[in-house]
Amino acid sequence: MIPTNKIHSITLPVPYAMKTVNVFLVEGDLLTLIDTGTNTTDTLDALKSNLKNIGYNLEDIEQVILTHHHPDHSGLLEVFKDDVLILGHERNIPFLTQEKPFLDFYNEFFIENAIKFGVPTKFVEKMPRTAKKIPFSCSRSLTHVIDEGDSLESLFNVKVLHTPGHATSHIALLSESDGIAFGGDLLLDKVSSNPILEPPLNGEIERPKPLIQYNQSLQRIAELSISKLYTGHGEPVTDVKGLVEIRLEKQKARSEKVFEMIKQKPLTAFEVCQLLFPKIYEVQLSLTISETIGQLDYLENLGFIRLNERNDGILEYKTNEHSVSN
Repeated sequence: MIPTNKIHSITLPVPYAMKTVNVFLVEGDLLTLIDTGTNTTDTLDALKSNLKNIGYNLEDIEQVILTHHHPDHSGLLEVFKDDVLILGHERNIPFLTQEKPFLDFYNEFFIENAIKFGVPTKFVEKMPRTAKKIPFSCSRSLTHVIDEGDSLESLFNVKVLHTPGHATSHIALLSESDGIAFGGDLLLDKVSSNPILEPPLNGEIERPKPLIQYNQSLQRIAELSISKLYTGHGEPVTDVKGLVEIRLEKQKARSEKVFEMIKQKPLTAFEVCQLLFPKIYEVQLSLTISETIGQLDYLENLGFIRLNERNDGILEYKTNEHSVSN
């Protein structure tokens, strides 16, 4: 059980569309910070100021737990003392350490897939997310790997849940005795989380399918007894099951819209992306193509559409005959 007076929610500015991120100082057996904010001066100054108001300094933090590797949740790792414990899922590591072979592999993955998805050359040249170090991130790794089913004695025995989708490294923390949970970007009160494309890791042959993973993670938390879910952005969620239903219905409606597009004629992923996001696809191509691929993965997994490789090597999506007749 986690006493509510031991949880301190801290909202920090970040240089992203969401504008802010929530991190959480929890006074357990170890003074623990869940997520960090971006590696920017404004974020660091705000973190120091908030800690001071609670009665602590940066040097007092004994343990940092990452819900996932995105820079608004991990970027400030380098500011903590040398002996701080840093916990997170194993899949955080390459994104945190940012070694050149991984960055090169990451770039190649996005370029090769963008070409297959039918993205024109002028856009492909702008797509790589990691031509240099990942912006606003760090170069510091985990000290301890945690995974599904682990229990953290240092933090009121919260249970670790692996909840991939928004990121393959994503975890949530659940106090089973009172239903208090820390959910990172798994479920947000006002907006849907983006399932982000990632390359295969650790010898995997195929890339992860983020929307399918994300739906499974949402369905999972909807079945748990969660009384209050502290989120990475926005306000805590108390009706987890109800909000999950809303999110899944919205996602289903979007997939039906995509299916109707492909029923008209075969389309590349980029063509679907243009139709889904006509106003923003050019300026937010990485995010919008991730969302689009997620919808296509979802429909393909259900057997409604199939992939066809054209003579030029570009992948095209077609409807399956039985799905049209149904």
